[in-house]
Amino acid sequence: MPIDTVAELALPSDDFFLARQPILGRNQRLVAFELLFRSADGGDANVTDHAAATAAVISHASQLGMARVVGERLAFVNVDEIVLMSDFVRFLPHDKVILEILETVQATPAVIARVRELKQFGFKFALDDVVDESEDVRKLVDLVDIIKVDVQAVPADALPALVAALNGRNKKLLAEKVETVEEFDACMALGFEFFQGYYFARPAILSGKKIAPSELVILRLLDLINSDADNAEIERAVKRDPLISLNLLRLVNTPAAGARGRIDSLTEALYVLGRQQLQRWLQILLYAKPGTAVELNSPLLQMATTRGKLMELMTRKVQGASAETGFTVGIMSLMDALFSMSMQDILATVVVADEVRTALLERKGVLGDMLRVVELLENPRRGPELARSLKALGLSAKAMREIEMDAFGWVNELVA
Repeated sequence: MPIDTVAELALPSDDFFLARQPILGRNQRLVAFELLFRSADGGDANVTDHAAATAAVISHASQLGMARVVGERLAFVNVDEIVLMSDFVRFLPHDKVILEILETVQATPAVIARVRELKQFGFKFALDDVVDESEDVRKLVDLVDIIKVDVQAVPADALPALVAALNGRNKKLLAEKVETVEEFDACMALGFEFFQGYYFARPAILSGKKIAPSELVILRLLDLINSDADNAEIERAVKRDPLISLNLLRLVNTPAAGARGRIDSLTEALYVLGRQQLQRWLQILLYAKPGTAVELNSPLLQMATTRGKLMELMTRKVQGASAETGFTVGIMSLMDALFSMSMQDILATVVVADEVRTALLERKGVLGDMLRVVELLENPRRGPELARSLKALGLSAKAMREIEMDAFGWVNELVA
Protein backbone atom coordinates (compact mmCIF):
# COMPACT_ATOMS: atom_id res chain seq x y z
CA MET A 1 0.00 0.00 0.00
CA PRO A 2 1.60 3.31 -1.01
CA ILE A 3 2.45 5.91 1.57
CA ASP A 4 1.00 9.24 0.47
CA THR A 5 2.22 11.72 3.07
CA VAL A 6 4.78 12.17 5.79
CA ALA A 7 1.96 12.33 8.31
CA GLU A 8 0.93 8.73 7.56
CA LEU A 9 4.23 7.43 8.89
CA ALA A 10 4.96 6.86 12.57
CA LEU A 11 7.79 9.34 12.82
CA PRO A 12 10.69 8.50 15.13
CA SER A 13 11.93 10.73 17.92
CA ASP A 14 13.66 14.02 17.25
CA ASP A 15 16.87 12.39 18.44
CA PHE A 16 19.08 12.17 15.39
CA PHE A 17 22.38 13.64 14.29
CA LEU A 18 23.00 15.47 11.04
CA ALA A 19 26.28 15.41 9.17
CA ARG A 20 27.36 16.99 5.89
CA GLN A 21 30.11 15.30 3.96
CA PRO A 22 31.74 17.48 1.28
CA ILE A 23 31.83 16.44 -2.38
CA LEU A 24 34.55 18.09 -4.45
CA GLY A 25 35.16 18.57 -8.16
CA ARG A 26 38.44 18.02 -10.00
CA ASN A 27 39.44 21.60 -9.17
CA GLN A 28 39.20 20.75 -5.44
CA ARG A 29 36.26 23.08 -4.87
CA LEU A 30 32.99 22.20 -3.19
CA VAL A 31 30.15 21.20 -5.48
CA ALA A 32 27.79 19.39 -3.07
CA PHE A 33 27.28 17.85 0.33
CA GLU A 34 25.96 14.40 1.14
CA LEU A 35 23.52 14.68 4.04
CA LEU A 36 23.79 11.84 6.54
CA PHE A 37 21.47 11.18 9.45
CA ARG A 38 22.11 8.87 12.39
CA SER A 39 20.05 7.84 15.35
CA ALA A 40 21.15 9.37 18.65
CA ASP A 41 19.74 6.52 20.73
CA GLY A 42 23.10 4.82 20.93
CA GLY A 43 22.47 2.51 18.00
CA ASP A 44 24.65 2.44 14.92
CA ALA A 45 21.84 2.21 12.38
CA ASN A 46 21.70 4.79 9.65
CA VAL A 47 18.43 6.66 10.10
CA THR A 48 17.90 6.74 6.35
CA ASP A 49 17.68 2.93 6.26
CA HIS A 50 14.08 3.29 7.48
CA ALA A 51 11.25 4.95 5.60
CA ALA A 52 9.70 6.55 8.68
CA ALA A 53 13.01 8.09 9.69
CA THR A 54 13.67 9.28 6.15
CA ALA A 55 10.26 10.93 6.18
CA ALA A 56 11.23 12.73 9.37
CA VAL A 57 14.47 13.86 7.77
CA ILE A 58 12.64 15.13 4.68
CA SER A 59 10.12 16.88 6.89
CA HIS A 60 12.90 18.62 8.84
CA ALA A 61 14.70 19.57 5.64
CA SER A 62 11.51 21.01 4.20
CA GLN A 63 10.83 23.07 7.31
CA LEU A 64 14.40 24.34 7.65
CA GLY A 65 14.92 24.99 3.97
CA MET A 66 17.57 23.00 2.15
CA ALA A 67 19.46 26.21 1.34
CA ARG A 68 20.12 26.69 5.06
CA VAL A 69 21.80 23.29 5.23
CA VAL A 70 23.86 23.34 2.02
CA GLY A 71 23.78 26.96 0.82
CA GLU A 72 24.16 27.19 -2.95
CA ARG A 73 25.50 23.63 -3.18
CA LEU A 74 23.57 20.49 -4.13
CA ALA A 75 22.53 17.94 -1.51
CA PHE A 76 22.90 14.19 -1.99
CA VAL A 77 20.18 12.37 -0.01
CA ASN A 78 20.06 8.59 0.46
CA VAL A 79 16.82 6.90 -0.57
CA ASP A 80 15.76 3.27 -0.21
CA GLU A 81 12.98 1.44 -2.05
CA ILE A 82 10.22 2.53 0.31
CA VAL A 83 11.22 6.18 0.00
CA LEU A 84 11.38 5.91 -3.79
CA MET A 85 7.91 4.39 -3.95
CA SER A 86 6.39 6.93 -1.54
CA ASP A 87 5.09 10.35 -2.46
CA PHE A 88 6.78 12.14 0.44
CA VAL A 89 10.07 12.14 -1.47
CA ARG A 90 8.58 15.01 -3.45
CA PHE A 91 8.81 17.19 -0.34
CA LEU A 92 12.44 17.64 -1.38
CA PRO A 93 13.27 20.42 -3.87
CA HIS A 94 14.16 18.64 -7.12
CA ASP A 95 16.54 21.41 -8.16
CA LYS A 96 18.58 21.16 -4.93
CA VAL A 97 18.97 17.41 -4.42
CA ILE A 98 20.46 14.33 -6.01
CA LEU A 99 18.53 11.24 -4.92
CA GLU A 100 21.12 8.61 -4.05
CA ILE A 101 19.77 5.10 -4.64
CA LEU A 102 21.15 2.82 -1.93
CA GLU A 103 22.96 -0.34 -2.93
CA THR A 104 20.25 -2.39 -1.17
CA VAL A 105 17.61 -1.33 -3.73
CA GLN A 106 16.73 -4.03 -6.25
CA ALA A 107 16.03 -2.90 -9.81
CA THR A 108 12.51 -4.32 -10.02
CA PRO A 109 10.19 -3.17 -12.82
CA ALA A 110 8.28 -1.08 -10.25
CA VAL A 111 11.47 0.66 -9.04
CA ILE A 112 12.61 1.37 -12.61
CA ALA A 113 9.20 2.82 -13.48
CA ARG A 114 9.27 4.99 -10.33
CA VAL A 115 12.74 6.37 -11.10
CA ARG A 116 11.53 7.27 -14.62
CA GLU A 117 8.49 9.00 -13.13
CA LEU A 118 10.54 11.04 -10.66
CA LYS A 119 12.93 12.04 -13.44
CA GLN A 120 9.93 13.55 -15.24
CA PHE A 121 9.41 15.73 -12.13
CA GLY A 122 12.99 16.99 -12.52
CA PHE A 123 14.81 14.79 -10.01
CA LYS A 124 18.34 13.56 -10.68
CA PHE A 125 19.79 10.31 -9.40
CA ALA A 126 23.05 8.73 -8.27
CA LEU A 127 23.86 5.06 -7.69
CA ASP A 128 25.45 4.55 -4.28
CA ASP A 129 28.31 2.23 -3.28
CA VAL A 130 28.93 0.64 -6.67
CA VAL A 131 31.68 -1.99 -6.47
CA ASP A 132 31.03 -3.98 -9.66
CA GLU A 133 28.73 -4.21 -12.66
CA SER A 134 25.96 -6.12 -10.93
CA GLU A 135 22.65 -6.92 -12.60
CA ASP A 136 20.92 -4.15 -10.59
CA VAL A 137 23.60 -1.63 -11.62
CA ARG A 138 23.19 -2.56 -15.30
CA LYS A 139 19.41 -2.09 -15.09
CA LEU A 140 19.59 1.30 -13.36
CA VAL A 141 22.73 2.84 -14.83
CA ASP A 142 21.06 4.43 -17.85
CA LEU A 143 18.56 6.23 -15.57
CA VAL A 144 21.06 7.88 -13.26
CA ASP A 145 23.33 10.90 -13.68
CA ILE A 146 26.15 9.98 -11.30
CA ILE A 147 27.75 6.67 -10.30
CA LYS A 148 29.40 6.57 -6.87
CA VAL A 149 32.23 4.04 -6.64
CA ASP A 150 33.34 2.86 -3.19
CA VAL A 151 37.10 2.94 -3.70
CA GLN A 152 37.74 1.22 -0.36
CA ALA A 153 35.67 -1.81 -1.38
CA VAL A 154 37.20 -2.26 -4.85
CA PRO A 155 40.69 -3.81 -5.04
CA ALA A 156 43.17 -1.31 -6.44
CA ASP A 157 44.07 -3.58 -9.35
CA ALA A 158 40.38 -4.00 -10.27
CA LEU A 159 39.49 -0.30 -10.13
CA PRO A 160 40.80 0.70 -13.62
CA ALA A 161 38.71 -1.98 -15.35
CA LEU A 162 35.57 -1.02 -13.43
CA VAL A 163 36.09 2.67 -14.23
CA ALA A 164 36.64 1.86 -17.91
CA ALA A 165 33.40 -0.15 -18.02
CA LEU A 166 31.40 2.57 -16.26
CA ASN A 167 32.95 5.35 -18.35
CA GLY A 168 31.48 3.64 -21.38
CA ARG A 169 28.07 4.47 -19.96
CA ASN A 170 28.75 8.20 -20.35
CA LYS A 171 27.97 8.95 -16.71
CA LYS A 172 29.84 11.14 -14.23
CA LEU A 173 31.84 9.08 -11.76
CA LEU A 174 32.23 9.97 -8.08
CA ALA A 175 34.95 8.34 -5.96
CA GLU A 176 33.66 7.94 -2.41
CA LYS A 177 35.59 7.15 0.78
CA VAL A 178 38.75 8.79 -0.55
CA GLU A 179 40.85 9.05 2.59
CA THR A 180 44.38 9.90 1.42
CA VAL A 181 45.98 12.25 -1.08
CA GLU A 182 47.51 9.19 -2.80
CA GLU A 183 44.01 7.71 -3.31
CA PHE A 184 42.80 11.05 -4.65
CA ASP A 185 45.70 11.27 -7.12
CA ALA A 186 44.98 7.73 -8.34
CA CYS A 187 41.28 8.51 -8.82
CA MET A 188 42.11 11.75 -10.63
CA ALA A 189 44.34 9.83 -13.03
CA LEU A 190 41.49 7.36 -13.71
CA GLY A 191 39.21 10.25 -14.70
CA PHE A 192 36.79 10.51 -11.77
CA GLU A 193 34.78 13.74 -11.90
CA PHE A 194 33.87 14.08 -8.21
CA PHE A 195 35.47 13.05 -4.92
CA GLN A 196 34.06 12.41 -1.45
CA GLY A 197 36.14 11.81 1.66
CA TYR A 198 38.34 13.69 4.10
CA TYR A 199 41.64 13.34 2.25
CA PHE A 200 41.90 17.15 2.00
CA ALA A 201 41.78 17.47 5.82
CA ARG A 202 44.38 14.79 6.59
CA PRO A 203 47.67 16.34 7.72
CA ALA A 204 50.57 15.27 5.51
CA ILE A 205 53.43 16.16 7.85
CA LEU A 206 56.50 17.25 5.90
CA SER A 207 59.86 17.09 7.65
CA GLY A 208 61.52 20.49 7.94
CA LYS A 209 58.45 22.30 6.58
CA LYS A 210 58.38 26.03 7.32
CA ILE A 211 55.38 28.34 7.52
CA ALA A 212 55.23 30.65 4.48
CA PRO A 213 56.18 34.33 5.03
CA SER A 214 52.63 35.60 4.32
CA GLU A 215 51.26 33.12 6.86
CA LEU A 216 53.86 34.23 9.41
CA VAL A 217 52.67 37.83 8.95
CA ILE A 218 49.16 36.81 9.98
CA LEU A 219 50.44 34.76 12.93
CA ARG A 220 52.46 37.78 14.09
CA LEU A 221 49.35 39.95 13.79
CA LEU A 222 47.49 37.46 15.98
CA ASP A 223 50.34 37.69 18.49
CA LEU A 224 50.00 41.50 18.48
CA ILE A 225 46.31 41.18 19.30
CA ASN A 226 46.97 38.62 22.04
CA SER A 227 49.68 40.86 23.56
CA ASP A 228 47.27 43.84 23.59
CA ALA A 229 49.27 46.02 21.18
CA ASP A 230 47.73 49.38 20.33
CA ASN A 231 45.54 49.85 17.24
CA ALA A 232 48.12 51.96 15.40
CA GLU A 233 50.74 49.21 15.64
CA ILE A 234 48.26 46.57 14.44
CA GLU A 235 47.14 48.76 11.55
CA ARG A 236 50.74 49.39 10.47
CA ALA A 237 51.43 45.64 10.55
CA VAL A 238 48.36 44.87 8.41
CA LYS A 239 49.23 47.56 5.86
CA ARG A 240 52.70 46.13 5.32
CA ASP A 241 51.11 43.34 3.29
CA PRO A 242 48.71 44.73 0.62
CA LEU A 243 47.21 41.29 -0.13
CA ILE A 244 46.37 40.73 3.53
CA SER A 245 44.74 44.17 3.58
CA LEU A 246 42.61 43.37 0.51
CA ASN A 247 41.66 39.92 1.77
CA LEU A 248 40.77 41.27 5.19
CA LEU A 249 38.52 43.94 3.69
CA ARG A 250 36.85 41.31 1.51
CA LEU A 251 36.13 39.10 4.52
CA VAL A 252 34.78 41.85 6.75
CA ASN A 253 32.31 42.84 4.03
CA THR A 254 30.69 39.39 3.84
CA PRO A 255 27.21 39.03 5.38
CA ALA A 256 28.67 36.73 8.05
CA ALA A 257 30.74 39.63 9.45
CA GLY A 258 27.55 41.45 10.38
CA ALA A 259 28.73 44.94 9.43
CA ARG A 260 25.80 47.36 8.95
CA GLY A 261 27.38 49.08 5.96
CA ARG A 262 30.30 48.62 3.63
CA ILE A 263 33.72 48.95 5.25
CA ASP A 264 36.21 50.59 2.87
CA SER A 265 39.34 51.15 4.94
CA LEU A 266 41.49 49.22 7.40
CA THR A 267 41.16 52.01 9.97
CA GLU A 268 37.39 51.70 9.81
CA ALA A 269 37.59 47.89 9.87
CA LEU A 270 39.69 47.94 13.04
CA TYR A 271 37.34 50.45 14.65
CA VAL A 272 34.11 48.70 13.69
CA LEU A 273 35.25 45.14 14.27
CA GLY A 274 37.15 45.45 17.51
CA ARG A 275 39.97 43.16 18.62
CA GLN A 276 38.04 39.91 18.97
CA GLN A 277 36.37 40.14 15.56
CA LEU A 278 39.65 41.15 13.91
CA GLN A 279 41.27 38.09 15.47
CA ARG A 280 38.52 35.91 13.99
CA TRP A 281 38.93 37.21 10.44
CA LEU A 282 42.70 36.92 10.59
CA GLN A 283 42.33 33.28 11.66
CA ILE A 284 40.05 32.68 8.68
CA LEU A 285 42.52 34.48 6.44
CA LEU A 286 45.20 31.93 7.29
CA TYR A 287 43.31 29.49 5.05
CA ALA A 288 44.06 31.57 1.96
CA LYS A 289 46.89 30.14 -0.11
CA PRO A 290 50.10 32.17 0.32
CA GLY A 291 50.22 35.10 -2.07
CA THR A 292 46.67 34.65 -3.38
CA ALA A 293 43.22 36.02 -2.69
CA VAL A 294 41.22 34.07 -0.12
CA GLU A 295 39.07 31.39 -1.77
CA LEU A 296 35.90 31.10 0.26
CA ASN A 297 34.82 27.88 -1.47
CA SER A 298 37.91 25.98 -0.34
CA PRO A 299 36.75 22.78 1.43
CA LEU A 300 39.39 23.13 4.14
CA LEU A 301 38.34 26.72 4.83
CA GLN A 302 34.67 25.71 4.98
CA MET A 303 35.41 22.83 7.32
CA ALA A 304 37.59 24.97 9.59
CA THR A 305 35.12 27.86 9.79
CA THR A 306 32.27 25.42 10.43
CA ARG A 307 34.24 23.90 13.29
CA GLY A 308 34.99 27.36 14.67
CA LYS A 309 31.36 28.50 14.53
CA LEU A 310 30.09 25.23 15.99
CA MET A 311 32.41 25.59 18.97
CA GLU A 312 31.57 29.26 19.43
CA LEU A 313 27.85 28.44 19.54
CA MET A 314 28.44 25.48 21.87
CA THR A 315 30.10 27.79 24.43
CA ARG A 316 26.74 29.54 24.84
CA LYS A 317 25.30 26.27 26.16
CA VAL A 318 28.36 24.84 27.92
CA GLN A 319 30.02 26.49 30.89
CA GLY A 320 33.77 26.95 31.10
CA ALA A 321 34.82 28.52 27.79
CA SER A 322 34.45 31.86 26.01
CA ALA A 323 32.95 32.20 22.54
CA GLU A 324 36.14 33.55 20.96
CA THR A 325 38.30 30.86 22.56
CA GLY A 326 35.91 28.23 21.24
CA PHE A 327 36.10 29.70 17.73
CA THR A 328 39.90 29.79 17.93
CA VAL A 329 40.16 26.10 18.88
CA GLY A 330 37.75 25.07 16.13
CA ILE A 331 39.46 26.96 13.33
CA MET A 332 42.99 26.10 14.49
CA SER A 333 42.17 22.39 14.69
CA LEU A 334 42.86 21.92 10.96
CA MET A 335 46.03 24.01 10.74
CA ASP A 336 48.20 20.89 10.74
CA ALA A 337 46.50 19.93 7.45
CA LEU A 338 46.77 23.53 6.22
CA PHE A 339 50.50 23.92 6.94
CA SER A 340 51.59 20.25 6.52
CA MET A 341 53.19 20.55 9.96
CA SER A 342 52.59 18.95 13.32
CA MET A 343 50.28 20.87 15.65
CA GLN A 344 53.14 20.95 18.18
CA ASP A 345 55.37 22.83 15.71
CA ILE A 346 52.58 25.23 14.73
CA LEU A 347 51.87 26.13 18.35
CA ALA A 348 55.58 26.86 18.82
CA THR A 349 55.18 29.79 16.40
CA VAL A 350 52.11 31.45 17.92
CA VAL A 351 51.09 32.37 21.45
CA VAL A 352 47.85 30.69 22.56
CA ALA A 353 46.22 30.20 25.95
CA ASP A 354 47.05 27.01 27.84
CA GLU A 355 43.44 25.78 27.50
CA VAL A 356 43.66 26.19 23.71
CA ARG A 357 46.96 24.31 23.58
CA THR A 358 45.59 21.47 25.73
CA ALA A 359 42.48 21.18 23.58
CA LEU A 360 44.43 21.09 20.31
CA LEU A 361 47.18 18.74 21.41
CA GLU A 362 45.40 16.43 23.85
CA ARG A 363 41.64 16.92 23.27
CA LYS A 364 41.34 17.57 27.02
CA GLY A 365 39.47 20.15 29.10
CA VAL A 366 36.07 21.59 28.20
CA LEU A 367 37.36 22.90 24.87
CA GLY A 368 38.95 19.54 24.09
CA ASP A 369 35.66 17.76 24.84
CA MET A 370 33.81 20.18 22.58
CA LEU A 371 36.33 19.71 19.76
CA ARG A 372 35.92 15.95 20.09
CA VAL A 373 32.15 16.34 19.60
CA VAL A 374 32.69 18.49 16.51
CA GLU A 375 35.04 15.89 15.03
CA LEU A 376 32.57 13.08 15.77
CA LEU A 377 29.78 15.03 14.07
CA GLU A 378 31.77 14.81 10.85
CA ASN A 379 31.67 11.03 11.13
CA PRO A 380 28.16 9.99 12.21
CA ARG A 381 29.07 6.30 11.98
CA ARG A 382 30.39 6.74 15.51
CA GLY A 383 26.97 7.62 16.87
CA PRO A 384 27.25 5.91 20.28
CA GLU A 385 30.50 7.72 21.10
CA LEU A 386 28.98 11.02 19.94
CA ALA A 387 25.89 10.47 22.09
CA ARG A 388 28.07 9.85 25.16
CA SER A 389 30.25 12.88 24.48
CA LEU A 390 27.24 15.17 24.07
CA LYS A 391 25.67 13.86 27.27
CA ALA A 392 28.90 14.62 29.17
CA LEU A 393 28.64 18.24 27.96
CA GLY A 394 24.93 18.43 28.88
CA LEU A 395 23.78 18.83 25.27
CA SER A 396 20.93 16.98 23.58
CA ALA A 397 21.01 15.81 19.98
CA LYS A 398 18.25 18.31 19.17
CA ALA A 399 20.20 21.21 20.74
CA MET A 400 23.33 20.19 18.84
CA ARG A 401 21.43 19.98 15.57
CA GLU A 402 20.06 23.50 16.10
CA ILE A 403 23.63 24.68 16.71
CA GLU A 404 24.65 22.97 13.46
CA MET A 405 21.89 24.73 11.53
CA ASP A 406 23.04 28.12 12.82
CA ALA A 407 26.68 27.31 12.04
CA PHE A 408 25.88 26.09 8.52
CA GLY A 409 23.85 29.25 7.89
CA TRP A 410 26.71 31.47 9.07
CA VAL A 411 29.26 29.70 6.88
CA ASN A 412 26.88 29.94 3.90
CA GLU A 413 26.80 33.71 4.45
CA LEU A 414 30.59 33.77 4.56
CA VAL A 415 30.91 32.14 1.15
CA ALA A 416 27.92 33.90 -0.45
